[in-house]
Amino acid sequence: MSRIHKEILERILILDGAMGTMLQAYKFSENDFRGERFKDHPSPLKGNNDLLSLTQPQAIKEIHAEYFAAGADIVETNTFSSTTIAMVDYDLEAIVYDLNFESAKIAKEVADAFTKKEPQKPRFVAGSIGPTNRTASMSPDVDDPGYRAVTFEDLRKAYKQQVEALLDGGVDLLLVETVFDTLNAKAALFAIEEVKAERDIEIPIMLSGTITDASGRTLSGQTAEAFLISISHIPLLTVGFNCALGANLLQPHLEAIANKTNFGISAHPNAGLPNAFGEYDESAEDMAEQIEEYLKKDLINIIGGCCGTTPEHIKAIADLASKYTPRKMTSN
Repeated sequence: MSRIHKEILERILILDGAMGTMLQAYKFSENDFRGERFKDHPSPLKGNNDLLSLTQPQAIKEIHAEYFAAGADIVETNTFSSTTIAMVDYDLEAIVYDLNFESAKIAKEVADAFTKKEPQKPRFVAGSIGPTNRTASMSPDVDDPGYRAVTFEDLRKAYKQQVEALLDGGVDLLLVETVFDTLNAKAALFAIEEVKAERDIEIPIMLSGTITDASGRTLSGQTAEAFLISISHIPLLTVGFNCALGANLLQPHLEAIANKTNFGISAHPNAGLPNAFGEYDESAEDMAEQIEEYLKKDLINIIGGCCGTTPEHIKAIADLASKYTPRKMTSN
């Protein structure tokens, strides 16, 4: 049994908050994103946050450290879009291995330093695997419903490359997150199983879907229960939801799956819903108050934050979670 499997049985684990929200405060320019290595790159690079692991590694390190200091047990690598598919937009497909490897290495160095200081509270690194900017289940062309911009095989190959680099960089677990199309997620899970078999290793996997609106369904049309059923063939550390909704709106979907699985349940909601400017206004106290309802109902094994959350939010959530016991789960 891995260390994280043991820890999750004993206490509610805390995941970090938003990377993008924290990076905005640095106000990096186009030149900052480029750094020396990409100063002559032909395409604009500002906004490619994953690239900052190569060009501004100190900032990424500082953010991980702030989240660990706030009480996080797990930080996510800065690799949400680090696949060849997503990097096409920046003409950076060729550096995908470096992005994942270096991001994992940075996070692992910070995690190890905190674990060394507080061995009773080990820190973990989750390799963040985002959904890509294409969907395998739906056509982007209204005039051609049968058309697909990406195939399962395209996704499998891209995810496999990402997973191999994350593992080489030293991650402790893998987090397939913000799943809006379960077919994309299945490609990621297939790639992970392939790498596990080739390397003869085990690695804990978290899987987190996203309910996109008040319909209570993923973008590809699944309810929370249907999502759970369709991925339950893979042994997972946790299944849950993140993004799109604030904590209170996410609760019914967590309730829908919590008593239907032996996997752990995870959640990392947004800090409320975005305002007219796309910003998130919910305070740490407000968010923690809503999350307390999850804890009272024994819904949670891993809890953190998504868009708009900061170390302040994570500290409030961590302080609260320390007073509660985790949802009962079987060790798998």
